[in-house]
Amino acid sequence: MTNSPGSRPVTRRTALQVGVLGAGLSLDQYLRATEARSERATDRSAVLVFLKGGPSHQDTFDLKPEAPAEYRGQFRPINTSIDGIRICEHLPRLAQIADRYTIVRGITHNLADHGIGTRYLLTGNRPTPAIEYPMYGSVVSHELPARADLPAFVSIDRPLEGPGFLGAEYGPLSTGEKPQYLRPFRVRGISLGEGISMARYRSRHALSRDLDAFYQGLDEQDDQVRSLDRFGQKAFRMISSARSREAFDLTAEPRREADRFGKHEFGQSLLMTARLIEAGVRFVTVILEDWDTHQNNFSLLGSKLLPPLDQGLAAFLSRLQERGLLESTSVLVTGEFGRTPKVNARGGRDHWARAMCSLLAGAGIDTGQVVGATNEKAEAPLADGYTPDDLAATFYRAIGIDPRMEFEANVGRPITLVRDGTPIRSAIH
Repeated sequence: MTNSPGSRPVTRRTALQVGVLGAGLSLDQYLRATEARSERATDRSAVLVFLKGGPSHQDTFDLKPEAPAEYRGQFRPINTSIDGIRICEHLPRLAQIADRYTIVRGITHNLADHGIGTRYLLTGNRPTPAIEYPMYGSVVSHELPARADLPAFVSIDRPLEGPGFLGAEYGPLSTGEKPQYLRPFRVRGISLGEGISMARYRSRHALSRDLDAFYQGLDEQDDQVRSLDRFGQKAFRMISSARSREAFDLTAEPRREADRFGKHEFGQSLLMTARLIEAGVRFVTVILEDWDTHQNNFSLLGSKLLPPLDQGLAAFLSRLQERGLLESTSVLVTGEFGRTPKVNARGGRDHWARAMCSLLAGAGIDTGQVVGATNEKAEAPLADGYTPDDLAATFYRAIGIDPRMEFEANVGRPITLVRDGTPIRSAIH
């Protein structure tokens, strides 16, 4: 991986100061690194909902009720709020708000492997050993800086892919776990540790200033050390900022709102995502796992996977619209591939990259429609279909980032953000 020009290694002196601040190493590293970003202001933000494991397109948003039974499966399509658009019967809430998103059908590629398929869908570039492309959130945090007391990029639970050639400073601040219904939530490095009051933290911050003054003469030739005060001050601003702490505090939500999103981890993760976007975080990634349904596909989808997706995503899009944020927040919902058109002997569907579908919503998206199509058995797109590169170019364009922009890196030539993709014109304004 190539570091960006603004990235710097963590020194022993840095680590010592982090310990004195009591802020937690991950936060200080994150803050110190992200100082390299530009100061260009924007009100745009974006969210990635990743359906990890590969959701079955023909059992969610691309049903084929006229196909033979071994292809169409067990679920029936239902009407939505948009005439002519039908989706799975287990998505009734999303069916009622079909005007708020666009379904992209006929996305196609040939990397039916979880690892490289995920890398492809989360970067918009076919994986290559020569270049490590950055995931969406890293690009957004590079281009759209957040407020001084907020992280630009948050990944709820854990990161999915890396910042690639942009460097570690553009990786996400990961929460380390998923929020639980009606339980206080702590993020290492933002929440105060056990037994540490704000008064005690402020006292430690004052002590760090005294130690910095003591070491000032020794450090005056070291650019890295001279910059530590700035990063320490930023860490202090984030921890002592009511906005930062409150953004992660789900206990501030009325119970009826928590109930609207659902008592499951996915719904509570999206509720936290809404709070983060409202506070000014630029990009949030949320993961809904276990879509790798090689067996018992229909029971798993019907009881475990589709109900939380339906409840949580519908509540999230509705809340953004109610608060006037859907027009400034672009949303992508996708997995890494689809699943086999024919149901296997174990009642499941296997990996299938030749056809899949995704949802786009919010800022920059021309919603309330279906773009693209697959054949009568959901095996492949009609005509040429769309590639993950096209989907990425569309998402970036919706956010307000040029997918053809170039970056300088140590590979001997400029690197284009999305090398081969073209925005899907009918999906965007």
